[in-house]
Amino acid sequence: MASATLELNQTKSIRIESIDLLRGIVMIIMAIDHVRDYFHADAFLFNPTDLSRTSTVLFFTRWITHFCAPVFVFLAGTSAYLVGIRKGKAELSAFLFKRGIWLIVLEFTVINFSWFFNVHFSFIALTVICALAMGMILLSVAIYLPFRAMVIVGLILVAGHNLFDGLRLPNESSLVEIYSVLFRPYVFQLGHFTVFTGYPILPWAGVMLLGYCFGSLYTPSVDAAQRKKILVRLGVAAIVTFIVVRFINAYGDPFRWEPQSSAFYTFLSFINVTKYPPSLFYILATLGPAFLFLAWAEKIKGRISRYVVALGRVPMFFYIVHIYAIHLLALIAALATGFTLSDMTFTTWITDSPNLKGYGFSLGFVYLVWLAIVLGLYPLCLWYERYKTAHKEKWWLSYL
Repeated sequence: MASATLELNQTKSIRIESIDLLRGIVMIIMAIDHVRDYFHADAFLFNPTDLSRTSTVLFFTRWITHFCAPVFVFLAGTSAYLVGIRKGKAELSAFLFKRGIWLIVLEFTVINFSWFFNVHFSFIALTVICALAMGMILLSVAIYLPFRAMVIVGLILVAGHNLFDGLRLPNESSLVEIYSVLFRPYVFQLGHFTVFTGYPILPWAGVMLLGYCFGSLYTPSVDAAQRKKILVRLGVAAIVTFIVVRFINAYGDPFRWEPQSSAFYTFLSFINVTKYPPSLFYILATLGPAFLFLAWAEKIKGRISRYVVALGRVPMFFYIVHIYAIHLLALIAALATGFTLSDMTFTTWITDSPNLKGYGFSLGFVYLVWLAIVLGLYPLCLWYERYKTAHKEKWWLSYL
């Protein structure tokens, strides 16, 4: 999913590898959430962050995956900045625009089918790939803004969109579809298609713009020690801002935290932030630790880290292949437990499918499937990463 991000410089520099390492880690984490969607029995019954029904392990199984989308989108902007150093703005703008269009085509075809196995394509989910695509298209224009203006626009989009939390347009309004695509999740009918706007454009575009500006920390003019200090300050500032403003409980998320039956569950309520759309608190709570990780990760060495870096260099490839693998395994599991092929063919989001109530497995089984997916796909991803490195002359590889 991540190299819906642009390709980073293939140099072996530690800076670049630290970004690939973070991307690889969140890809691996991402897979557990998708396996849970297709395999966990409770996924078809209730939301894993519903504090009245969830368990601690289930809550954090879902909560940890909150880091994935913001890191993917943010680092897409960072990668764009680094590519722009080599290409120049005109060439970068054209590349971003074409890449965005290509990702939209993938979202509506190859990726849509991987989620739903529905040849009629009656349900279109605009997921993180569409958010990346639209962010790239907007960024292809925004890169001509002065640097400071880009920072300001990005901050306004990320911190200001929660002002619209309470706005609800009548369903019959001609603006409701446009508003939902820009600001909030919504399901609406568009001719033959049922469209779900899971990732509204503007908040995610703000994350990408800030990621682009963040790329300036990875230029040769910024030495490693200086960059580390800035990363630590950014990370601490984001986390402290989250804690302080979240405690005030007045702005930054559509849902306020509330006292629960125990101090621990009150803590869970406090960190239970909104992803759809990505609230200010959601962004602060996820990117803050990501900055601290990047500050620490530049000195990480070792065999395991090299494996994860390799995954981080082919994120779009991993994203597409892992969804097909999960869905195919889930289909086999459904057939083996008395369900039918049609039960694994969806006209709504997977966990909203009424046919699958009563299907599913324990959370422990979900983790076993997750490990099998990650380990099983690694050789294929490693082959593709080596193929890309050895065939840089093939222009189409930069689009996958």
